Amino acid sequence: MDIELRGISKRFGPVQANQDINLEIRAGEVLGLLGENGAGKSTLMNILSGLYSADTGEILIDGSPAIFTGPGDSIANGIGMVHQHFMLVPVFSVVENVILGVEPTSGVDYLDLEAARAQVQEINTRYGMEVPTDALIEDLPVGIQQRVEILKVLFRSADVLILDEPTAVLTPQEVEEFFTIVRALRDAGKGIVFITHKLHEILEIADRVSVLRQGQIVGQGDPASFSEADLAEMMVGRPVSFSVGRAESTSGDTVLELAGVSLFDAAQDARLVDINLSVHGGEVVGIAGVQGNGQTELVEAITGLSAVTTGEIGFAGQDITRASVRQRHRMGVAHIPEDRHKSGMVGNFTVAENMVLNSYYDESVTSGVQIDWRRVHARAAAACLSYDVRTPSVFLGAGSLSGGNQQKMVVARELERDVRLIVASQPTRGVDVGSIEYIHRQLIACRDRGNAVLIISSELDEILDLSDRIYVMFEGRIAATFDNRGGGADRNAIGLAMAGVSQGTNPGAGRSGNRGSAA
Repeated sequence: MDIELRGISKRFGPVQANQDINLEIRAGEVLGLLGENGAGKSTLMNILSGLYSADTGEILIDGSPAIFTGPGDSIANGIGMVHQHFMLVPVFSVVENVILGVEPTSGVDYLDLEAARAQVQEINTRYGMEVPTDALIEDLPVGIQQRVEILKVLFRSADVLILDEPTAVLTPQEVEEFFTIVRALRDAGKGIVFITHKLHEILEIADRVSVLRQGQIVGQGDPASFSEADLAEMMVGRPVSFSVGRAESTSGDTVLELAGVSLFDAAQDARLVDINLSVHGGEVVGIAGVQGNGQTELVEAITGLSAVTTGEIGFAGQDITRASVRQRHRMGVAHIPEDRHKSGMVGNFTVAENMVLNSYYDESVTSGVQIDWRRVHARAAAACLSYDVRTPSVFLGAGSLSGGNQQKMVVARELERDVRLIVASQPTRGVDVGSIEYIHRQLIACRDRGNAVLIISSELDEILDLSDRIYVMFEGRIAATFDNRGGGADRNAIGLAMAGVSQGTNPGAGRSGNRGSAA
């Protein structure tokens, strides 16, 4: 099935999200779709998925006009979308998740689970997905859960699959396995739209590439004719440097030290087990791992959001194990949270108000017992200028900013004050290459000023580019440690450790924290 989007335009108030877009999705082909945050990718795909209606233009399926009044029409026409954030019921089995909403029946509304299982297994085998169809979702690793999402759309007879940031939570080994599945789908005649911020993936998997900027197609063609630098420049409108340009680190005194830290949840399940790690001034330490292996709990323990069960947390020689979030903040701990919308900002507040979310009580922004808003606005304007937060006004609601500018706003709030430790969790999640470049430079600048920087990221490239030392987490433990000064860490070994595969020892991995071990 071939799809053509012809002259598609969509406006939201004063914002022109899509402007006169022409795009082809061909059977048996992978189309790579690139663009900055706010470039119009999501709007365009939501039009194709039936969530939005275009203001002008038309959608042609095999040359015939198609009208979508809702997602059901899109699905009925063989279009399925695999979202970045999985939409699965953890306590249901694979089969139950796949058939949810389109359950096959026999007799009088009797669920024919055996027929469903056979149909799901046939799809599973045909495309080599190797998914245990009777397993519960909560018992499956992230990479297999993603395959379940693909099974869902294939079960609904999708001929065109839209994959939104499909490799965001996968290990390098899982990415290669996933690409094998994508190629099998392509070879079976499926049309695939592959949306990602990872340019090297587009060059590896796409048969054609289209680049969006400011709601318009600014480039398209054979990926073989482009380099990563070419694609990045088309996306951003200027040359982008992929080199962080970090000099050799000069480690100072220990700023953060965790000794024997364990954390159990309310059900007494272990979330962190005997964590030993350190971060020194003047170095970046990276925490690698597939999301869900204790990284969130580690950050919450360090920042005071969760109380540890056993062990000690030291900060600049002081025991802060029982210190409050505010006490740690005042001591110089900065926290860039993993989910900016949930924990980093309030979308309905202005940019200026967001800039003082964690310091509204501080003498620097108060006058007597009241907030000095004139001072707040001036401070926010200066921070936006320094950290390249592109907003027409600090009085604008933060929710109206693009994802990249929202993230830079959070980074600005945390780094523009005097800090000693930066805990940056998923610091560039969901942002474009231009914003990634800028945020990386800011974090390295903090390191070079003598601050301690701890980065937690599911993006292995980010960990390798920024870190001087690397800890790998697996199932709540430190699975392995690696020395990456000079960029010498073994990418494959790290990927295997992320998957829980033992690789023996790694000499010179670091000064504390299960040195040279692998779980």
